[in-house]
Amino acid sequence: MPGKFSLLARFITFRRELVTLWQAFLAPETPMRLKALMLLVPLYLLSPLDLIPDFIPIAGWLDDAVVIPMLVSWIVSLLPKVAPVRPSRPTGTNGDRTIDGTWRRL
Repeated sequence: MPGKFSLLARFITFRRELVTLWQAFLAPETPMRLKALMLLVPLYLLSPLDLIPDFIPIAGWLDDAVVIPMLVSWIVSLLPKVAPVRPSRPTGTNGDRTIDGTWRRL
């Protein structure tokens, strides 16, 4: 039964990665080369050229079920990481800024 749980976890991860790809595709800060790579996913599904043709009953579909998640994971790994947003520094009583004491020299 551990195989079913890992398959379910992989499916949930795949769904999250698809949402991430869609959000990145709509974001203007995503590089155009990555947006072009994202178009490979539906292109591979619609293309008659597969590693194993779809007219072979099980192997053709299994090929798509393996290649598409791998392609999606690879493209998600290429996406730039978003920098965390830090809140602005608090201001003093008369509007002057206080010193931020969180930075330390190594």
